[in-house]
Amino acid sequence: MELNLSPLNLPGIEDKRPIVIAGPCSAETEEQVMNTATQLAKKGIKILRAGIWKPRTKPGGFEGVGEVGLPWLSRVQKELGMLVSTEVATPRHVEACMEAGVDILWVGARTVANPFAMQELADAMKGLDVPVLVKNPVNPDLELWIGGLQRINGAGITRLGVIHRGFSSYDKRLYRNLPMWHIPIELRRRIPNLPIFGDPSHIGGARELIAPLCQQALDLGFEGLLVESHCNPDCAWSDAKQQVTPDVLDFILDKLTVRNTSITTESLEALRRQIDECDSALIELLSKRMRVCREIGHYKREHNMTVVQTGRYTEILDKRGAQGVLCGMGTDFMKTIFEAIHEESVRQQIDILNK
Repeated sequence: MELNLSPLNLPGIEDKRPIVIAGPCSAETEEQVMNTATQLAKKGIKILRAGIWKPRTKPGGFEGVGEVGLPWLSRVQKELGMLVSTEVATPRHVEACMEAGVDILWVGARTVANPFAMQELADAMKGLDVPVLVKNPVNPDLELWIGGLQRINGAGITRLGVIHRGFSSYDKRLYRNLPMWHIPIELRRRIPNLPIFGDPSHIGGARELIAPLCQQALDLGFEGLLVESHCNPDCAWSDAKQQVTPDVLDFILDKLTVRNTSITTESLEALRRQIDECDSALIELLSKRMRVCREIGHYKREHNMTVVQTGRYTEILDKRGAQGVLCGMGTDFMKTIFEAIHEESVRQQIDILNK
């Protein structure tokens, strides 16, 4: 199913990268919302984000002020001329936002992971003409992400975009959510006209990571950024560690390098031809390697040997990994490549043993 997409067409927003949506994780008080929005507006930010409803991992935490905060967003629109956006997770959220005149809706990662919830939201959006941004699901499941987009699009919403906020992992390491950039890259390959916003706040989970993650998003050609900014981040009622002041956000945005996405020169085309030649040579080498693997498969069948020889497999991974590092490639990359090659080799040898 192809998506029927229209440009986002955000009133008063220039069609140039990056489109920045910024504001507090949560709308806490009217004073906090207006204070933050006023500072952001002075820095040139034209779209405010603020969570009215906040899905929390455990009960008892701050789950947002609810509908009482929607008039605060209306005040931002009227007094500051900003567009406003918030997250919706239920049909009632959608209804309340439309009654309040919210300009942009987004759907959170937990909701996108539930097809039933996505269908309920899609049904609630039928007949609306509002931009909707869909975050990636909690787990790295591209098909689930696309399925959520299809449900919203099937309801007649054509002004669609996505937000890449990273993927949950038991082993957190540096990031709160692993970027796994290859997934939004594949999404862009499949749906070229779909705007992608980077969410450095939720990927990093720490304010010191926001700047480099913003730059990475732009380097990958993302159209926009969704950044959490609070007038007093240390006192925020939710996600305090990943929010920055409007002044810091302005500094970060000022230092970003926005690269061209479509300029092609003769020199670049020449380099791409070299890449094509290398790829063809790689395929020929892989084909030759698989022929040898099939010969090994015949030998194993004749001598009644198992296909997988663990010691040999470990030797290949260790040696090729070391070789790759010496040639300037990462260990994880080499491991992934040779695991895939080994998997195909095993498949072909099993076919021979079963003939």
